[in-house]
Amino acid sequence: MKKKFHPYIWLLFICLSVLGIFLFIIPVNTPDGLKVPIALLANGLSGKVVSFIHWFAYIVFIIAAVGSIVMHFIPQSGKVTIFDTLFRTRLFWTIMRVLAVIFATLYLFRIGPEAFTSENTSGLLLNPDGGLVTMMFPLFLFAGLLLPLLTDFGLLEFFGSMMVKIMRPIFKIPGRAAIDCLASWVGDGTIGVLLTSRQYEESNYTAREAATIATTFSVVSITFCFVIVETVNLGQYFLQFYGTVILVGLILAVIMPRIYPLRNKPDTYFDGSSPEGHREDVPEGFNVFTFGLKNALEKAESNQNLLKVAGSGFRNVLEMWIAITPVIMSFGTIALILAEYTSFFKVLGMPFEPILQLFQIPYAEDAAQTMIIGFADMLLPSILGAGIESELTRFFIATVSVTQLIYMSEVGGLILGTKLPLKLWDLFMIFLIRTIISIPIVALIAHFIF
Repeated sequence: MKKKFHPYIWLLFICLSVLGIFLFIIPVNTPDGLKVPIALLANGLSGKVVSFIHWFAYIVFIIAAVGSIVMHFIPQSGKVTIFDTLFRTRLFWTIMRVLAVIFATLYLFRIGPEAFTSENTSGLLLNPDGGLVTMMFPLFLFAGLLLPLLTDFGLLEFFGSMMVKIMRPIFKIPGRAAIDCLASWVGDGTIGVLLTSRQYEESNYTAREAATIATTFSVVSITFCFVIVETVNLGQYFLQFYGTVILVGLILAVIMPRIYPLRNKPDTYFDGSSPEGHREDVPEGFNVFTFGLKNALEKAESNQNLLKVAGSGFRNVLEMWIAITPVIMSFGTIALILAEYTSFFKVLGMPFEPILQLFQIPYAEDAAQTMIIGFADMLLPSILGAGIESELTRFFIATVSVTQLIYMSEVGGLILGTKLPLKLWDLFMIFLIRTIISIPIVALIAHFIF
């Protein structure tokens, strides 16, 4: 490493990166099980604001919708302002923001049909005590402010050159994505999506790489896996369950980037440019460690103005609140209403019955209904399957529901709310393909265990 760096730059890189690892990746033991500190901070704040967080969310939805409508009538000037970033959207996303206001109004004021006021639809999202959307506000606050600890001070650059020989040939993604994957697997899938989105917008990932990471490695946290396995009354099989999830997840991570639709995503950056070689390839005169260290210190040096980094963090928080939460509210409500009050997902699941019979899954008819409904919410398959008498079938349903990965009430809605290059059709096809590939593998393991 030829360039000399000031001790302050070394301090920024080492101390802030270690802090970032601790907050986002290192699980700590709590009365509710293992959780990463960022989740503890978000949960702690959620408990403090439970009395008004749903009204705060409602106000944010209104601001997002009104701001977007107004922006449609204001011509864009040459300079892009923060108002353009927050409110200038295409008509479709403006409609989604308006729908979020409508759905929230019907739920909060108990207006209209039960489908819109039920705790199993809009309530699952906007309930102040544990609703998915209301829980997002504290999480986005801390994630927006603290994600720079992972992204801005050299941690990704340091690990990138060392992990590239594993991540790129096996999973078709950069070495730096190892931190995204770890943050998702140990912490929470939503954190992984936010981290991936930010890296994509900063042109650190191409469209294909970002789409692959967001839909392949934004896995369910260990904590939520405990919830899933307890829901189907198989807590004693948690190690077998989670081991199967990891195995199937890794198999899918190898397959999915090599097939439609991820394979078809352009290998270009957010700004439209094409990669010229891989920036993590080690040049002559360096080894993987010294090259990673050089890149890390250069990144920390470019972000030594901490006030500027903090200001960027606050802007990230506003973007997450205004751009993402209304989308989760609108898409999530629609998906949950279809799941709860129509036979839409039941009909879609019917073709899976002969497939499950082929793999000798007991109660195949009941299990088939759960195969597609997970697209609405990941917990729904386990809730529907909890009453099935066969332990093998309950294990099968719970495991497949986790390996499906994409569900609209949280991760799916979150992806659509970001600038990641994925549309609703892409997400459904990825969900469907993951389900089809998972079924025989999980069925084989389930028969071995039971």
